[in-house]
Amino acid sequence: MFTLLIVLELVISILLILAVLMQSSKGGGLAGSFGGGNVGVVFGVRRTADFLTRATQVLAGVFLVLALVINIFFLPRASSSAGSVLQQQGEQRTMTPQLPPPQQAPVQ
Repeated sequence: MFTLLIVLELVISILLILAVLMQSSKGGGLAGSFGGGNVGVVFGVRRTADFLTRATQVLAGVFLVLALVINIFFLPRASSSAGSVLQQQGEQRTMTPQLPPPQQAPVQ
């Protein structure tokens, strides 16, 4: 299940990138470079802009929800006594090795 959600998240992220790149900005953007200029011929210019805007919103929402679901339900939880990695490294650095007490020479 975890692998399926990760693959789905990757597919949605690629679709989101493409939807953002296909939108034309005021300066023409990257839409002309990737063939986005011809998309307006199919739907009409206004409907294409509405479709791409709505697709971007939906894909971003699904991406966000999937990321939260994966994080909350499928990632392992750390035990409360473990602490963070940074705290553990800090404790290891502050602890200096103790030398054994010097032994006294036997009395003769």
